[in-house]
Amino acid sequence: MDAVELMVRGVVVGLFQENCYLIGSRRGGEAVCVDPGDEPAEIMVLARDMGVRITKIVCTHAHLDHIMAARAIKEATNAPFLLHSADLALAERVPETARMWIGSEVPPPPRPDFLVSDGDDVEIPGLELKVLHTPGHTQGSVSLYGGGMLFSGDTLFRGSIGRTDLPGGDYGQLMRTIANGLLLLPDDTVVLPGHMQQTTIGAERAENPFILEELARRRDG
Repeated sequence: MDAVELMVRGVVVGLFQENCYLIGSRRGGEAVCVDPGDEPAEIMVLARDMGVRITKIVCTHAHLDHIMAARAIKEATNAPFLLHSADLALAERVPETARMWIGSEVPPPPRPDFLVSDGDDVEIPGLELKVLHTPGHTQGSVSLYGGGMLFSGDTLFRGSIGRTDLPGGDYGQLMRTIANGLLLLPDDTVVLPGHMQQTTIGAERAENPFILEELARRRDG
C-alpha cells in the first residue's frame, strides 16, 4: 500500500463522540468506511469532500455507537457491510440497546454481506487492510492494520483500553489481545481509535497504565 495514494480522514459523530474514518485510495477514488456510528449525512459529506465513493463498510464491533449509521450508509452507497460473526448477536440487539441507552427508536443494522475473520484482507484499488481479530471489548471486535496505521476500534485508546463491563467484555482476554498481538506491531504504528485522539503503539507501550501493569505482571509472574 503506497502512502502517497492514501487519504485518511475522520469525523466525530453522535452522542458518544465516536470516530468514524474514511480511508480512501486515489487509485479509483474508492474508500472504506470504518465505524459509521451516527450522523450518516455528515459521513457522506466527508466522502464528497474527499472525492471518494464508499465501496466497503466495516464495523470494528457491533456496539450501538459504532454501527448505528451502517444501514443508512449502505442504502446510500450499496457498499457491502462487513462484521465479525461473534458480534452478530450484539448487532441484532441494536434497536433494544438504543431504546435503553438513548431513548430512541433505531432500525437494526443490515445483515453483513461478508463475515470477516482474523487474517482477512479488506481491499479496494490501491488499499489493503489486514483484519486482526482483537476480542476483549466484545467477542467479535476487530482492528484494521495497514499503511503504518491501526484502526483499533474500542480495543486500545490513548492512555486507556476498551471497557469490559458490557456484554461480551473480558478484561483478561482484552489484555492478552493487546500484549500478545497489538504490541507486536512496530512502535511507530499510528493508532486511530474509536474515541479520543490518535496515538502510537510505542507511546502506549511506554505510557499506558493498563499496559504497563500487564507487562509488569508478566515479568513478575
